[in-house]
Amino acid sequence: MADGGAPAVLKVASELDAVHPGDWDACVAGACAGNDNPFLSHAFLSALEHSKSATADTGWLPQHLLVEDDHGRLLGAAPMYLKSHSYGEYVFDHAWADAYERAGGRYYPKLQMAVPFTPVPGPRLLARAGSDRELVVAALIHGAAEVAAQNRIATVHATFPHAADTHRLEEAGWLLRTGQQYHWVNDGYGSFDDFLAALASRKRKAIKKERRAVAEAGITMRVLTGEELKAHHWDAFYRFYTSTSDRKWGVPYLTRAFFDEIGRTLADRIALVVAEDDGRLVAGALNLIGATTLYGRNWGCYGHYKFLHFEACYYQAIEFAIARGLKTVEAGAQGQHKIQRGYLPTPTYSAHLIRDPHFRDAVADFLKRETDQVHWQIDALATHSPFRRTDSDPARAPWCGEEE
Repeated sequence: MADGGAPAVLKVASELDAVHPGDWDACVAGACAGNDNPFLSHAFLSALEHSKSATADTGWLPQHLLVEDDHGRLLGAAPMYLKSHSYGEYVFDHAWADAYERAGGRYYPKLQMAVPFTPVPGPRLLARAGSDRELVVAALIHGAAEVAAQNRIATVHATFPHAADTHRLEEAGWLLRTGQQYHWVNDGYGSFDDFLAALASRKRKAIKKERRAVAEAGITMRVLTGEELKAHHWDAFYRFYTSTSDRKWGVPYLTRAFFDEIGRTLADRIALVVAEDDGRLVAGALNLIGATTLYGRNWGCYGHYKFLHFEACYYQAIEFAIARGLKTVEAGAQGQHKIQRGYLPTPTYSAHLIRDPHFRDAVADFLKRETDQVHWQIDALATHSPFRRTDSDPARAPWCGEEE
C-alpha cells in the first residue's frame, strides 16, 4: 500500500483476538496522529469482549472490518458491531427504528462503528502509518456498505467519529447528525486557582463553596493510577457503578471482569478518583488518560454527600489535567450543570448510512431540522459561560434560577 497499490483483501473479524494487538494498535496510532485515544486500543476493546460486556449475548456482536494487503499485513481497521438494539450508544435512534418498523421495514439488526458504551469522539476509520490512507479509508467505507448489502442490513451507523472521518463519510453519502457534549479546555493554567481566576466572581465563589463543603464533611480525595490501583479499589468502584445504574433504573453495561482486565492492561492510562469517609471508600469516578485529553467515564457513590459528584467528576479531573499538562477534559454526555463548572458545550457528530431511499429521505429531512435546533441550543448555552466577560462578549441572559 505504501507504493500506491489498492488494498487486496477486506475481512470481517468476529472477535478482536483474531487481530494481533500490535497490528491493531499500529492502525490506531496512524489514525490518531499522536493524539492517543485509549478507548480504541486493542487492550480496551478486547477487554469488552473478554469480560462478556460486548458480545452477541449482550447485543454487541463484533464484526470488525479489516483491510489487508496481498501479503496479509493489516493496513486498516474499523471497530464495528452487529447490534440487536440501540442501547449503550449515546446517539439515540429509537424513534427511527420505531418509524421504520411501523412502515413495514426491519431496522434491527444494524451495524455500528463505535466503541461500545463510550461516547468519546475519536477516529473510526483506522489506517496504519505508511499506508495510503485515502485508499484504506475508502475500502473501509465501501466494506461497511457491502457487509450491510450482503446481509440485508438496513442501516450502518458511525458514532462519535472525529472530523476527518466525519467528512469522508459525508462524502460517501452518509447522513450527518449533530449532538453536543461538555468539554473543559486548559487555557495554559498552572493551577486550579489559575482556572478559578478566569471565572466570574460569583462562579468562582460558588465552586470554592462546593469544594469547601466536601472537605468540611470529612471527605478525603485521591487520584489513583498505575500500580496504586488494587483489587479492592475495583471491588468498591464496581459497587458504586452498579448502584448508579440501579438508582436510574438502568442496566449496568460493564461487568466486574471488565474492570479487572483494564486494571491489568491499562493501569497507566487510568485515573481513578476515589473519595474516602473516615477511611472507607464511598465514591469513585473513572477517567482514562490520553495524550492530550482526560476522558471522564463512569461515576458512582454510596450515600449522599453534597457536592461530591462535582468534586469527584469535575474538579478533580481539572486538577489532574492541569498537573499533567493535558489540553482538555471530556466529561461525557448530558448535564447542563457542567457549564457552571467550566465545561462548555461542544458539538459532536455521528454518520448514518441508510440503504432504503425513502427512509433515507425522511431521516434527512428530520436531521436538517434537528441540526438547526442543536446549533441554536449550543449557542444559547454558551452564553451562560462562567468565564469572565470582556467588552466583546455577547450579553448573557440569566441562568435558570439566577439573579443578575
